[in-house]
Amino acid sequence: MKVSYRKIKEFLNVSVSAEDAAAVLTATGLEIEGVESVDDVPGGLRGLVVGRINECIQHPNADKLRCCKVEIANDEILDIVCGAPNAAEGLHVLVATVGTMLYPSSGEPFKIKKGKIRGEVSMGMLCGADEVGLGEGTGGIMELDTKWAPGTLASDVFQVGTDHVLEIGLTPNRNDAMGHYGVARDLRAGLIHGTVADTVVDGLDKVQLPSSADINLDAGFNTGFTVNIHSEELSPKYVAVAIDGVKVGPSPEHAQRFLKAIGVAPINNVVDATNYVLHELGTPLHAFDYDTFSGNQINVRLATQDEALTTLDGIERKLDAKDLVIADENEAMCIAGVLGSEKHGVSESTTRVILESAFFNPVSVRKSAKRHTISTDASFRFERHVDPNLVEAAAKRAAQLITEWAGGEITGASNFGSGTIAGSQIELSWNTLDTLIGTELDRKRVHSILESLDIEISAENSEGLSLNVPAYRSDVTRPADVVEEILRIHGFDQIPIPTRISSTLEIQAGPDREDILFGWSSTLVARGFNEIMSNSLTKASYIENCNDADINPKLTVNILNPLSNDLGVMRQSLVFGGLEAISRNKNHKMPNLRLFEVGRTYFKDGEGYKEVEHLSLWMTGRKRAENWNEGNENTNIFELKQAVNAILTQSGKVVTERPDAGGILLEGNEILIGEKVVGRFGQVHPDLCEMCDVDQPVYWADLLTKPLLKKRKKIVAVELPKFPSVRRDLSLILDKSVKFEDIKNAAFNSERKLLKEVNLFDVYEGDKLESNQVSYAISLVLQDKSQTLTDKKIDKSVSRILEGITNDTGAELRQE
Repeated sequence: MKVSYRKIKEFLNVSVSAEDAAAVLTATGLEIEGVESVDDVPGGLRGLVVGRINECIQHPNADKLRCCKVEIANDEILDIVCGAPNAAEGLHVLVATVGTMLYPSSGEPFKIKKGKIRGEVSMGMLCGADEVGLGEGTGGIMELDTKWAPGTLASDVFQVGTDHVLEIGLTPNRNDAMGHYGVARDLRAGLIHGTVADTVVDGLDKVQLPSSADINLDAGFNTGFTVNIHSEELSPKYVAVAIDGVKVGPSPEHAQRFLKAIGVAPINNVVDATNYVLHELGTPLHAFDYDTFSGNQINVRLATQDEALTTLDGIERKLDAKDLVIADENEAMCIAGVLGSEKHGVSESTTRVILESAFFNPVSVRKSAKRHTISTDASFRFERHVDPNLVEAAAKRAAQLITEWAGGEITGASNFGSGTIAGSQIELSWNTLDTLIGTELDRKRVHSILESLDIEISAENSEGLSLNVPAYRSDVTRPADVVEEILRIHGFDQIPIPTRISSTLEIQAGPDREDILFGWSSTLVARGFNEIMSNSLTKASYIENCNDADINPKLTVNILNPLSNDLGVMRQSLVFGGLEAISRNKNHKMPNLRLFEVGRTYFKDGEGYKEVEHLSLWMTGRKRAENWNEGNENTNIFELKQAVNAILTQSGKVVTERPDAGGILLEGNEILIGEKVVGRFGQVHPDLCEMCDVDQPVYWADLLTKPLLKKRKKIVAVELPKFPSVRRDLSLILDKSVKFEDIKNAAFNSERKLLKEVNLFDVYEGDKLESNQVSYAISLVLQDKSQTLTDKKIDKSVSRILEGITNDTGAELRQE
């Protein structure tokens, strides 16, 4: 949100710089993200001064040019060539001196340089209004009042200054600062209590509301016009003011400057008045063209289902029966607190206006805005709870501005819910205050801070305070909220650091989840993986188009008010987020990726919902980065399996595998602990890759974290072996259906004591074998911890292992 510091100073008579004010506001919780200088006129008329033409003669070499001697200060005369037809001796004019940068009303800025025009020296330029950004062109130079002496700065003549615009990163709870009035209140509290060193200001007056029209809001309308509130719960306060005889046109220059500075485009004097007050006080208003009404009344009611309304953005919308609308006798004219209709808006032909100021239920406005995907300055404020007690003041202020800027006469008013709305009543004990802050604050300072925040102390005793919080602070409802208010004005950095910190020692009953997840992450990062975090919201089409056992469209959790079609449902698998990340990185010339994510999937579960946590891994592209001494081999499923085994080993789980080729996987395996499936890994089906705009093989593993967290592997330290190991190689001929895992298990089942490792180091298929056969070359590593192995013992062991492999797998020892 942007605020004008010049406008802030209209509410608060303070002379600190904009930068110091920004520091104070940031310290009080209104974080200033930037301070920008904004000139009332581009360039601020810098370099432009008043000059008097002392002499004006015909240019000797051009019929349409004149040579002028222009006085711009005492005894300082400039020779300037001018082509304006109204240039004449004695005129007081606007002079751009050499080096001045001009910003014309149209076209690009340009710099004034010393030069010659048709042989005559010219040391500046006599300017027209359009040439300096002050208006439209007249074909001549500006003629100034003779009261302005030569040398007077043009910025003084036209009262052009520089504003400072503060960009506030407004948090949703700070609804009190949605206008300049609220920001000024916070700035005052911060200044008088020294929230930031060297910015303490004593004796600041309270922030006062701006002047407004003297209107009896309960007077009614002399034309028989009525206002009917059909939904008091959704509209507890509503003010309508009738203004006749307005003339719609441009707003005054100062109003346009203010609106432009904070990023609001001026429209016309009536609409600008409502926007002006909105940003002054934080209270939205709306102006209707009275002559477009059907009948003689306003009805604040709920819409009928599918009632049509064409809003100001030109879109016809079908209203919901839960939408609160402002209507005449026949049709809706506005979605309350959100956006008005195109038909009933103020236009150049408008002469009679009905001005609306109201407090609408924040939840109702938020739901309507989300339902129709509309976000406006008004809905932004109503959703966050505007000050209900400023509704009348805002109506009077806007009525005053409209009559000042557009003329007209106030002919009636109506005020529903005119009583003051009270805020929260809170009991704050001194003990709570001291405990939460961590130190004891001076009680007088606490009183002063509460007073500056408009929090009334209704009662006090030795135990604490009874407080009445103003209604505009709807977020302050608990003692802790009051403590936060006191602390942010006192200054968080003013709280001393304690010399001793006390804490409770907590002994974890079971494995620490975060510690285990961190260990997995560290393992994967060491293997070249990068962690990603993808959105839990995803496309419904992913679920609908994936024929996989783990994905069920009937269990989809749909978002009631999705931000877009791409974020319409909760994800049932992490695979799509990873594929999107791969696609995005590949489009940025990063095709070789190893990614992992710990995240949750979401499903309907009867009348409720369930969440399941997963660890997912993705691998695609080359095994290693491109290099002169590295090959170009692509990653494969075995690279992925190594990473999966590292996690399973770290978790201390004994697992088995079985084939799995579902809708997600083209080929792969399920991972089981006992009979329970705890994960899967394999190659992602190309159709799914294509769906996510990925055109290269992707390998994916998905593990359920809960079964792997139940038991933590104990690390056992053992002495290094004192006796050497030996290796023996076997060349086996097997049927192609036999897996290496079967060979490995058979070997260890045959020799449990001495066998330490079984590795596959060569695979052969060729014309020397049958078509259904394959040759595996395996190595056996044997070792005895108590003695050196003899040849006899080694041979006996190897024979036992070979016999076990032969019996279990049907393998034969290859003789060649």
